[in-house]
Amino acid sequence: MTSEHPLVSVIIPVYNGARYLRAALESVFAQTYRHFEVIVVDDGSTDDSGVIAKSFPDVIYIHQENRGVAAARNHGIDAARGEFLAFLDQDDLWTPEKLTLQIYQLLSHSDLGYTLTQQQYFLDPGGSLPPWFRKELFSTVHTGWVLGAMVVRRTVFEKVGNFATDYSAANDSDWFFRAKAAGVSMAVVPELLLMKRIHDANDSARAKEILAELLKVVKSSLDRQRSQ
Repeated sequence: MTSEHPLVSVIIPVYNGARYLRAALESVFAQTYRHFEVIVVDDGSTDDSGVIAKSFPDVIYIHQENRGVAAARNHGIDAARGEFLAFLDQDDLWTPEKLTLQIYQLLSHSDLGYTLTQQQYFLDPGGSLPPWFRKELFSTVHTGWVLGAMVVRRTVFEKVGNFATDYSAANDSDWFFRAKAAGVSMAVVPELLLMKRIHDANDSARAKEILAELLKVVKSSLDRQRSQ
């Protein structure tokens, strides 16, 4: 590992994601930045997710009993060897320059704990628009406050902690709130580097559950601020 090209651990949790996993992995292996390892954590899939992951010879494949996406990500963090960590959901895609641009930003600014990128939604080819999604959002490019848009120093997790497993859908939002409370500095890379796939099986379809968890996350954040 060199300081100019540090190892990045790319962690992909998967649960019954055979339909999209190959495309997600191909977008990682198409990166212009080459010094990375890919860890797929299979959260008890019953489809061919494991077969697809293991068909890539450079993938580190880990299987666990179904314990949720946060536990899968944490398992990936424990197995990671990289100085930097990156995350990708099983149904999303990176553009080829993602790791190059974000690692350059982090190496150029030693005070930054993590960077985010711009993201854009796209409809799954041949799929129908879910009723909860507003179609005008397809035309917008915006900052992605999601893990797929993040590259982070491993040391930040030592400061903030891993993902909270008691959230099934909002563990990423909870982590971002905790990182802010811990004073972790961040920056947004202006390029569009994450493509978020919209389909009828998106977690976002569980709108009521997500809203309830987000309210819990905000309350926990406010409680932390008051205690400080």
